[in-house]
Amino acid sequence: MITQMKKYTFLVFHRDYEPFLTQLRDLGVVHITQKAAGLIENDENLQAALQHEDELRRLINQGATDQLLAERANVEQSIAEAKQAAAQAAVWGDFDATRIQELKDAGYTLRFYSCPTSAFQEEWGVVINNKEGKTYFVQVDNPTFQDIDSEMLEKVTEIPAPEKSEAQWNQEVENLNGLLAAANARIEAWKLANMERLQKELSEARQNIDWQRVTLSTDKLAEGSLCLFEGFCPIDKETELNTMLDGAQVYYEETDPTSEDNTPIELKNNFFSRLFEPITRLYSLPNYAELDPTPFFAPFFMLFFGLCLGDGGYGLLILLAGIAIIFKAPKLKEWGWLGVFMGLTTMVVGILTGMFFGINLEEVAFLAPVKQYFITETNATVHFMGSAYHPMMVFAIMIGIFQILFGMGFKVVKITLRDGFKYAAYDCAWLVALVTLIVWFAMAGSLSTVGLYSIYAILGICALFIMFYSNPDRKVLLLNIGGGLWGTYNMVSGLLGDVLSYIRLFALGLAGGILGNVFNALALQAGGACPSWIGWLPTLLILVFGHSLNFALCLISSVVHPMRLTFVEFYKNAGFEGGGKEYKPFAKH
Repeated sequence: MITQMKKYTFLVFHRDYEPFLTQLRDLGVVHITQKAAGLIENDENLQAALQHEDELRRLINQGATDQLLAERANVEQSIAEAKQAAAQAAVWGDFDATRIQELKDAGYTLRFYSCPTSAFQEEWGVVINNKEGKTYFVQVDNPTFQDIDSEMLEKVTEIPAPEKSEAQWNQEVENLNGLLAAANARIEAWKLANMERLQKELSEARQNIDWQRVTLSTDKLAEGSLCLFEGFCPIDKETELNTMLDGAQVYYEETDPTSEDNTPIELKNNFFSRLFEPITRLYSLPNYAELDPTPFFAPFFMLFFGLCLGDGGYGLLILLAGIAIIFKAPKLKEWGWLGVFMGLTTMVVGILTGMFFGINLEEVAFLAPVKQYFITETNATVHFMGSAYHPMMVFAIMIGIFQILFGMGFKVVKITLRDGFKYAAYDCAWLVALVTLIVWFAMAGSLSTVGLYSIYAILGICALFIMFYSNPDRKVLLLNIGGGLWGTYNMVSGLLGDVLSYIRLFALGLAGGILGNVFNALALQAGGACPSWIGWLPTLLILVFGHSLNFALCLISSVVHPMRLTFVEFYKNAGFEGGGKEYKPFAKH
């Protein structure tokens, strides 16, 4: 739900302005109304403060100065280069680079080459090493390859003389690792010496920015002697604020927000619904004139997640992960609880549909006495108009129809509470008409004459509202008829697409189960094709890799598609407007 707010207008004498702001900040319950972003952000002092805040955040996030990080990066690069050089020198065996220089000083020039082993000829030079199909050899004062044809010469590559042997390069790597440890130690020492100070400075910078934004949003009246600004306070903190204001030397007015006010939004839900507030924020907060959709879509989202994932074993993994987060990472416990609820739902769906880590539970021998209770095509095929349908596909469509109708009801209630029922009559007529049509369709052939004529009457009344009352503010009949026809076209064409979107709930769950079953079959086949003493290894590798991949793909689709159904189908039919601005009180950090 959306917390009710009170709007406050403050008029303060200029000498009392800063002390009063300090009191408001210490209390920390008032969201100060700010002017348009462009009018505030262009202020030079605020720009400087924002840049300083960014610099502090950057230093805190990277954990060191640019110079210290550059020193460490240089050492790491040198280590990588030394390791590469060691690998290149390894093919020449153990040698002393100073001896090469001594030979050069004595007038003997050594040239280093490599070529495919199959192409090497003994007269080319002294072989040093054969490795990975290549021969590495050395020439001493050889007049190159004058007598070799060009095609053969293209296979020979001259290599620069190695500066050091592999052992010497490895020693260089050890020395550089010591420098790296020293660089890391300097960074850690810098953190110990500066991080607490930077955190405090960042807090002060944020408070300074908030202060500047408030002062820039304050209007100066009577040649600057009076300061006028507005703010909002949650109704449950109203008494606390009024007590402070009554003791301050300020004039204030307290009113209820109007539709013209950009009233900040504070969501206040129960434990279960609060877990889904991050999903609400991903799209947009509702505006103050709306209802909070979070508690209304939360159960649907949880069910959709379970249907898309559709495997009891995967649900067990999510459940265990959620429990681990709750106990091991208390700061993330709300995400842990979300995992618990999602995991439990997935386990229930997976067990009911007979799927556990890709294993079809109907085929498990010891479950034979209960296999008739699984909701599968074998046990509960739905027949309709001469065709057979999977029960989960039918359920997905039914839950989709229910959520769409629920969203339309949500819209009717929202408009009624905000504007009055006459503005919700058109949407209410569509809702009643659709529900009536569903009842008529479901009870076809069993309705009495009275019941049938009652349905005709209800549909007729709904048609009148739809065609002649699409907008109660229109006074021209033809405009309302045109609006009714256009609305009918949009409803019929959009409703079919919306309902069909829910079939993906069944399709995604089915695809994940099939893919998991395929990996199980591949693992058993691979293990059976190997000797018994080693057969378990390929089986285990395929199971781990296959189910990890399948779990990751299923998890992505199980998050993305429920979001789509929420933000597109449900939000559209619920008439969600959004655009709310989060409640952020002027307070100490």
